[in-house]
Amino acid sequence: MRNIILFEDERRNAFLPLNFTKPIAEFRIGILTISEKWAKWLSGQVSYITSDYLSEKFPIEISDDNYVINASLLPNQAIVQLIEDLLFNEALLYKERLLAVRLDNKQFDRLINNEPIENLKGSDLYGQPNVEMIFQLWDIFQKNGHQIAVDFKLLTSGRKSNPISQTNTISGSGDIFLEEGAVVECTMINAKSGPVYIGRHAEVMEGSMIRGPFALGDHSTLKMGAKIYEATTIGPFCKIGGEVNNSVVFGYSNKAHDGFLGNSVIGEWCNIGADTNNSNLKNNYAEVKLWNYQSERFELTGTQFCGLIMGDHSKVGINVMFNTGTVVGCCANIFGSGFPRNFIPSFSWGGANGFTTFEVDKAFEVAEAVMKRRGKTLEDTDRAILKFLFEESSKFRRWEKHS
Repeated sequence: MRNIILFEDERRNAFLPLNFTKPIAEFRIGILTISEKWAKWLSGQVSYITSDYLSEKFPIEISDDNYVINASLLPNQAIVQLIEDLLFNEALLYKERLLAVRLDNKQFDRLINNEPIENLKGSDLYGQPNVEMIFQLWDIFQKNGHQIAVDFKLLTSGRKSNPISQTNTISGSGDIFLEEGAVVECTMINAKSGPVYIGRHAEVMEGSMIRGPFALGDHSTLKMGAKIYEATTIGPFCKIGGEVNNSVVFGYSNKAHDGFLGNSVIGEWCNIGADTNNSNLKNNYAEVKLWNYQSERFELTGTQFCGLIMGDHSKVGINVMFNTGTVVGCCANIFGSGFPRNFIPSFSWGGANGFTTFEVDKAFEVAEAVMKRRGKTLEDTDRAILKFLFEESSKFRRWEKHS
């Protein structure tokens, strides 16, 4: 079994707030997380090089033979073959950015300590069509449709779907796959434009309409009458209703009622209240700006369609309206009428009429209650991560007095 170590480079902060609580390798894009993709493609075990405050929960496992891979790189047949063919001290680059390198434990120590790797040989893949990476937050939903198709083939090749009930109306049934225990009844499914994957013990309730490519994770539920457009992924243990278009929900989050979610990425342990909507297109059709934690300012995205980016453990009340290109940090609690600001820092409490601080002990209480409903526990490592984030994010909570 190969030892795979997924690392984050200098662009890590460009993916905040989604990786405040997890490495980039734990992002879900397509059906699988990035770490799950590499584990399957390379038949290996995965560990991480990530920020120090995350390293206790996500440690590094070092062996005598390590495949060190950029966590922003997405696997495909061509790139996997190149990585499998690497000899020791051989590396793959992209515009001088490290993609992958094979190292023994001594050379790995040199890499970790920022020392030169001896006799390193590199090949730059810039310009080659087989390199697919996520460079920005919006790449997650923009590249999601293709990744669903790649993961669908990986997961279903040589396997037979569970039977599809005759109560459903199907177009393109050859690209629909139901895992063990999946329940789909009285649903319209169009798989002509991409595959539809329904995970283990997931349920699609009656009256739902699905257009592929689409993935529903294990133990998740589409509520009655849900309208799901293409390039959407719902991770495991979610409840989703209303209208969703080209969005990714990482897992363990709910949007159980009517309301629109489009061109968005929602982290774990989030809840979006009834009739909450986000805009994904500006009224003047202008290019969307999005808050960037790396530069600490709003930056142009190069796209007209960009909705809501929400970090883990954030909650939204009923009838909230999010402007185009809104970024919400972790452990925020948003409610009330009107449009809140386009950037909502972590541990914020309030809405369009202003914010106060959601104190960390109160955030723990909510997280514990929410996770208990899914049979999960807020571990000491999770508490330490959230405490660190509470302090680190204080500079963005402008209403607080800082000495």
